[in-house]
Amino acid sequence: MGKFFRRIGRYFREGFWGVIRHGAMALSSASAVTITLTLISIFLMFFFNVGQFTNNLESTVLMQARVDYECDKACEAAILSELEKLEGVTNIRYSSQEEELEFFISEYDADNDFGYREIYAGQSPMHAAYYMEVASGTDLQALAVKIEQIEHVYDAYYGGEGVVKMVDALDSVRYGGVILVASLSALAIFLISNTIKLTIYARNKEIAIMRAVGASNGDIRFPYVIEGILIGLLGSLLPVAFSVFGYIYLYTWLGGVLLTDMLPMIPPHPFVLYLSGGLVIAGMSVGLLGSFFSVSKYLRWKR
Repeated sequence: MGKFFRRIGRYFREGFWGVIRHGAMALSSASAVTITLTLISIFLMFFFNVGQFTNNLESTVLMQARVDYECDKACEAAILSELEKLEGVTNIRYSSQEEELEFFISEYDADNDFGYREIYAGQSPMHAAYYMEVASGTDLQALAVKIEQIEHVYDAYYGGEGVVKMVDALDSVRYGGVILVASLSALAIFLISNTIKLTIYARNKEIAIMRAVGASNGDIRFPYVIEGILIGLLGSLLPVAFSVFGYIYLYTWLGGVLLTDMLPMIPPHPFVLYLSGGLVIAGMSVGLLGSFFSVSKYLRWKR
């Protein structure tokens, strides 16, 4: 076990001094990581805030299933049973005809005093209804069709095409974000890989000597991998600082909302901590992968 830890320590020392000896190339790679992670950080801040808004929107969209006038208690219980069987439907709430009339009056007749309460005293013209939350906004149309097929359901309402289009647009932003982050990460790996290639080429005589004295591929490879991890860590420092201080400043400056109160921002804590940790891990990961692929390819060629 002691021999194993001594070897690991040697790999770290060689990787660290590799960064120091090849400072210009290491700085070039770290700069590429910094630029890439800064772009990723900016988009992730936007991406997660849009994701929160989408989740808030989906959680506030209520589907309404209105019941036929002639439906009695047993009929309403049967409808409730069918609604509970639907996948993606949660928090079902019943509203009687009288409660629906009171809601209508409070929303549309609070100031005009048309006297609807006296006109319809004892005989509400409204349908009793079930209100339910939907797990995903993309299921609204499909669920509306299923609900309308339930016996004694008069109709199902969820806000119309506008809500569906908005949810679809926000989902497209989320999916596009995943593709963009993956593309930027691949770009960072490519840039680091190319820089490590130049480093390896500049040290081909050193590698040849190591081979001549019997060093294994692992002994040659792992110091470069450690070097790539350190370059990735170095390149993540500025994006982390930008993310922490930049997001806190932006949150304070905008008052915690994007353009309107309908778009609340994610509070800085602990969001910036998670984001910073993700950036550090991402930087070290792309450094590891870039250096690993590069040195492995070189050793394969020179075997």
